[in-house]
Amino acid sequence: MTPSASTTDYSRLRAQLDTLATEAFRPELAEIDRLPTLDIAKIMNGEDATVPTAVAAELPRIAAAIDATAARMSRGGRLVYAGAGTAGRLGILDASECPPTFNTEPTEVVGLIAGGPSAMVTAVEGAEDSKELAAADLDALGLSAEDTVVGISASGRTPYAIGAVEHARAAGALTIGLSCNPDSALAAAAEHGIEVVVGPELLTGSTRLKAGTAQKLVLNMLSTITMIRLGKTYGNLMVDVRASNEKLRARSRRIVALATGAADDEIEAALAATGGEVKNAILCVLGSVDGPTAARLLAESGGHLRAALHASMA
Repeated sequence: MTPSASTTDYSRLRAQLDTLATEAFRPELAEIDRLPTLDIAKIMNGEDATVPTAVAAELPRIAAAIDATAARMSRGGRLVYAGAGTAGRLGILDASECPPTFNTEPTEVVGLIAGGPSAMVTAVEGAEDSKELAAADLDALGLSAEDTVVGISASGRTPYAIGAVEHARAAGALTIGLSCNPDSALAAAAEHGIEVVVGPELLTGSTRLKAGTAQKLVLNMLSTITMIRLGKTYGNLMVDVRASNEKLRARSRRIVALATGAADDEIEAALAATGGEVKNAILCVLGSVDGPTAARLLAESGGHLRAALHASMA
């Protein structure tokens, strides 16, 4: 009797999963459900503690990917994350936090998830298996050669993530493949392959655990250090923070105070003169310039506050 196509595909996929470190079964944890809660928590905490070491092994490749990304973004390119399931959600989370943190436009850092926005909360059947869907999603963004596309997949085999990277690379965009298995198809498809090998999960195949934590740490680095390279910070201060609520307005004033040491009345005057722009206000105080001059100097320096300060004192 000839097996059906679906049975053949299932067998092929199962064999593939059997080779992945993130899918490996751990017999020593086969009775974890019988342990006291505190013991399970201790085991899980110990598992999580191994993740930073796995990330550390990839730091040279992460740094190279960041420098390449920053170079593209400095020329107007965008940072686009593409993934399915947990990986896609992590990309969207990182992208959504860039506008309030770094005052980026929502179109500058974008997260794509297989199946569209509804897949953030509900799985969309079959979406992760389509390379064509990834290509269509990127085309809908108007992908350009100045953009950077980061395919995210714990297994490193997800067709949506691989399709996104392949389509982007063919278009001349910078490509990064982030996975948690060695020798992954995703890393091979990308110009910059990052493989944070965290090993088998506490729950077999539950890659929202260590693999998810590893992906979150790497995405934190990609976006944060890229923004540092683009001049979105002054030292370790978020000088491009967008004051969209009371907490952030208070933080804006605190950042100006930390950067300048100025009195409250001088800080208020500087923020008033610059429409609440923290970076501009700092330049007004430290460079002894007015609001329009601060705006001009920052524009001429590509938004880098240190360079604008140097120009103000020339």
